[in-house]
Amino acid sequence: MDGKKVNRIFLVLVLFNIGAVFLLALLYPAVELGIISNLIVSQLILFIPAAIGVFLSKENLIQFAGFHKIKISTVFMIILFTFLSMPLITLINAISLLFVDNAVAAISGEILNAPFIVMFLLMGVLGPMNEELICRGIFYQGYKKSGTAMQAMFLSALLFALMHMNFNQAAYAFVIGIIVVLLIEATGSLWSSILVHVVINSQQVCMMYLLDSGTGNGIEGMEDAQAILTTDVLFLVIAVYLIIAAAATSLAGCVLAWIAKNEKREANLRAVWIAGKEKKEGKLITIPLLIAVIITLFYMSLELILL
Repeated sequence: MDGKKVNRIFLVLVLFNIGAVFLLALLYPAVELGIISNLIVSQLILFIPAAIGVFLSKENLIQFAGFHKIKISTVFMIILFTFLSMPLITLINAISLLFVDNAVAAISGEILNAPFIVMFLLMGVLGPMNEELICRGIFYQGYKKSGTAMQAMFLSALLFALMHMNFNQAAYAFVIGIIVVLLIEATGSLWSSILVHVVINSQQVCMMYLLDSGTGNGIEGMEDAQAILTTDVLFLVIAVYLIIAAAATSLAGCVLAWIAKNEKREANLRAVWIAGKEKKEGKLITIPLLIAVIITLFYMSLELILL
């Protein structure tokens, strides 16, 4: 599995995703998926092309993805690292809201109408595990065979962002993609990025349901919160989080360095920023990748215009 194969997988994934959207639109209202079915289908659309690509490449997925053990002390520090990274993610999200709507808030009503345990498992656990397996376990590792770790990091983060098919989530997904790759290099294990993604998503799901149970007005409450997020309020939020994120991200960097030292991988973490000179197999930028990026950006722009 190299960069060229990753790009082909991503193109198929994009075509599957957009094809499914148009098919469901044609079949509506005879066929209408609820939020649970929608989430399951979305994850299958991501998983199936990636699984087929790995199978055809005759790779051992467990070994290729990097499911290695990490120390218990590292696990606790990863959780701390995650919470210290959240202000930066929130800042990027707030900046994106100056230009686009909050994609998660838009479907909050459907989410809150579903059972908590089901949404917690789908959005908080299974979804992140599937996305990390694909984006960091397959895409990142595949790109590393064709380029440097830094190139692989930025490209896999880009694909992770575009996979969300909307500009709001794409903005902070790109940042998350960078953060978790650095963590993978610090730990040598995909489990670390899975843990970060699970903590972020499950915390978001829990907060939505807690708001709903605490006020009995969760859906309307979220809509009201969105309504008061005027441009002036957003600029204030951005200014506050800029300060918080600067401090928290600096601390997150210290924790990341501690994790790398604890796992004896300081050299691996430093190597991300060093351009390798060894000859790699395959190419990073290919025609399928360019086609996939153009199609995805066109779809996201069209959706933004229509909505």
